[in-house]
Amino acid sequence: YLNATAGTCEEMMKRAVFARELGVPIVMHDYLTGGFTANTSLAHYCRDNGLLLHIHRAMHAVIDRQKNHGMHFRVLAKALRMSGGDHIHSGTVVGKLEGERDITLGFVDLLRDDFIEKDRSRGIYFTQDWVSLPGVIPVASGGIHVWHMPALTD
Repeated sequence: YLNATAGTCEEMMKRAVFARELGVPIVMHDYLTGGFTANTSLAHYCRDNGLLLHIHRAMHAVIDRQKNHGMHFRVLAKALRMSGGDHIHSGTVVGKLEGERDITLGFVDLLRDDFIEKDRSRGIYFTQDWVSLPGVIPVASGGIHVWHMPALTD
């Protein structure tokens, strides 16, 4: 993949065009540092030009790991789904990006499923119907290795 994250939207789009010219099948973008509007523009470009858009989430911990301020990643996950992208480093129940098992599985479902039933134990506070809005594939990342596989497949 080619990282299209840039200081301006114009430079981001130039990088995406360059990736396409090189025949790179996947463009990466950091939707938190790049912004939702820039991400949506890039998502439309990628979709229209046969490229996959991989989403990175640098800086998320500053926003979503603070107990006294900020917002939970499930909110950022919903914003991403509305903004556009094909897959994202979502974190897992083990490894460097470890989170609470039920809560992590809840926002993983928010990213990929069309319809999610209310389940407070998983951080889903109301039933959500995404209708035809495309899902985002959660990607296990952040220090995952072979010894984590049993915990990931349970």
